[in-house]
Amino acid sequence: MEQRFIADAMLGKLARWLRVMGCDVEYFPAIDDRELVARAERNGRLILTRDTLLVRRRRARENHFFVGGDDYRDQVRQVMAAFAIDPFAHFLSRCLECNALLVDVPREEAAGRVPPYVLATQEPFQGCPACGRLYWSGTHRERMTEELKRMVGPQVTP
Repeated sequence: MEQRFIADAMLGKLARWLRVMGCDVEYFPAIDDRELVARAERNGRLILTRDTLLVRRRRARENHFFVGGDDYRDQVRQVMAAFAIDPFAHFLSRCLECNALLVDVPREEAAGRVPPYVLATQEPFQGCPACGRLYWSGTHRERMTEELKRMVGPQVTP
């Protein structure tokens, strides 16, 4: 079973890039430490944190991974190495906003929800069953692929 995470409020960019790689990462930008620890405990998640006060809490002491570095790229590399994450194994399989696994959406269902040009030129479509957001291949996917390759180095390819 893959590791499930919850990221503290300081790690929004890290959470997003882990979701890009398909990792299960809960993230709430305004969650307090008590609720973060409770959610981690309740949902079987490991806390990703940069908060030294948080890791001193009794209930968080044995259930956290301390993320070093201020730059999200270094943070991504650190978490990937610590948990042996293959950055392209589940690439773009989760909603970047709410973390739900994406599902295939037929072209007819995408009609009216995407620009006409996108509907005519893109396929397949994927959607988030939780928030309704739609995804498709495009230049944003290419940019994320290139950025991830730069982050992790040339030894890993999609």
